[in-house]
Amino acid sequence: MQLFTILVRVVNKIGGVNELIDKRLLALPGMRRYLVILGILVFVQAVAIIVQARYLSVAIVNLWNLQSLKSILIPTVVFAVAFLCRHLLTVAQNRVFFPYVEKTSGEMREQLMSKIFHLGPAEIEKRGTGNIVTMALEGIDKVQTYLMLVIIKILDMSITPWLILLYILFLRWEQAIFLFIIFPVIILFMVILGLAAQSKADRQYEGYQRLSNHFVDTLRGLPTLKQLGLSKRYADNVFDVSESYRKETMSTLRIALTSTFALDFFTTLSIAVVAVFLGFDLLDGKVMLLPALTILVLAPEYFLPIRNFANDYHATLNGKNALSAVLEVLNEPEMNQTDELTDFKWQKDATLKFTKMTFTYPNADKPALKDVSVTIQGMKKIGIIGASGSGKSTLINIIGGFLAPDKKGQIEINGQSLPHLNQKAWQRNFLYIPQNPYLFHATLAQNIAFYVDHVTSDSINHAARRAGLNEWIKTLPDGLDTMIGEGARTVSGGQAQRIALARAFLDTNRKVLLFDEPTAHLDIETEAALKKDILPIFDDHLVFFATHRLHWISEMDYVLVIDHGQIVEQGTPEELNAKNGKYVKLRSEMGAAEL
Repeated sequence: MQLFTILVRVVNKIGGVNELIDKRLLALPGMRRYLVILGILVFVQAVAIIVQARYLSVAIVNLWNLQSLKSILIPTVVFAVAFLCRHLLTVAQNRVFFPYVEKTSGEMREQLMSKIFHLGPAEIEKRGTGNIVTMALEGIDKVQTYLMLVIIKILDMSITPWLILLYILFLRWEQAIFLFIIFPVIILFMVILGLAAQSKADRQYEGYQRLSNHFVDTLRGLPTLKQLGLSKRYADNVFDVSESYRKETMSTLRIALTSTFALDFFTTLSIAVVAVFLGFDLLDGKVMLLPALTILVLAPEYFLPIRNFANDYHATLNGKNALSAVLEVLNEPEMNQTDELTDFKWQKDATLKFTKMTFTYPNADKPALKDVSVTIQGMKKIGIIGASGSGKSTLINIIGGFLAPDKKGQIEINGQSLPHLNQKAWQRNFLYIPQNPYLFHATLAQNIAFYVDHVTSDSINHAARRAGLNEWIKTLPDGLDTMIGEGARTVSGGQAQRIALARAFLDTNRKVLLFDEPTAHLDIETEAALKKDILPIFDDHLVFFATHRLHWISEMDYVLVIDHGQIVEQGTPEELNAKNGKYVKLRSEMGAAEL
């Protein structure tokens, strides 16, 4: 294991900033134990390789010297047993390591999903939905392949060549020194080409993420794009991104194939040099046939681990990139102090207060929200309006506890000062309904009952009826037991929003509703039909409704007008109309129906 660690450090030192081997592999739970087990198996395998080469050479020399059949048979049997052991040990390595890799990658997928759940929608928005989906599905599969191939190959490269070299040293020190000198030269050459392939693979992975995000965004907005007559333009856009990804992939493959060819060429040339000098020494009588033949048989085995590693490294570059991306998400800091608010339930006398609250995204030049001050009490319908990019969704994410505001300013619930709203007690009080509600690969009934632990089928039916799902459910082959979500029956945007509404109707204990532009991607007819079912749920709830469609505002008790991250106006719709300020300007510019 120590030799493994040293080799990783040496390779990474030579590789510079772009590490060839992610040293965080050593920190994976249980990895060191399996490194010891695999190290022992690789050590025994290396001994089997040496025994195999030795007795094959003995059998050939005895045959050359026309000795008895018995003197040839025994070395041949020993060779066959060593050969069989060598390959059985390869199978054993894979059989021992695969369950661990499968378990680790499965746990990593669960940890990733849990982490994304705790980080909230802001993390998905930052990285892109397509990127997150790709990372959680194909990315983890690539990580599994990467772990399975690279770990065993590194151990093989850190044990087998040195045992072979030590044995050759006892046979013929000249050839041992030559092989020892040429090995780091080949490693250096491999690193140089590996870095070129790494940079190409990085761009390829970025292109893959971009393609995923483009595909998901285009798929989601396809009905809208068709209505606007832009579907062909976006089809060309997807084609351009796909073509860019294809070119990056071919560029990476060219370097990988070139480096593999070059590595094979130099190792073959090195073996040929050893063979030539051994031939000259045989002719001069300086070496016997048996040690010379043994060295010649072992020379390809000496270079084989590094050739296998190079081949598998190029084949798993995307796996390394995927691992780095997954670990980057897993290492994202989560908000602490989540239990500051205890035994809390939103009621008619409850109060939420922001005082000069500010929020700045990482690496941003200016705050996304600045000096937000507002006090909300009881069961009210709060409309949050403003132009695209004004900060509506950011405010919703802060209210939901998905983002932590800057230290400047103050947040209070019922007079208690809180560092942020990622409080377990607060989050048990609200439902979040985004633009695109997530639907699990489960039955329609299970999707509706997502927020409730114990619920009867009558309650689910009642919630579905109130959400306007009855007519659609009648058309489903299995009704509420129909599978929907990933890989199952497709659901339209309007139907997805109604399922989210049914969740809200079902859970009567959650008195705070967060709507983040829930109708942004729906056509006017679907939105109008959906509005009739949304309005009843507003009763006896605190509602935050972020929208860029002002026809919802007439249903609100209080309105926050956001412009460039600041609340420029707030009050009832009547008060804002009387002020004749920003609110009135928005209505006049975009019309009362839609901003």
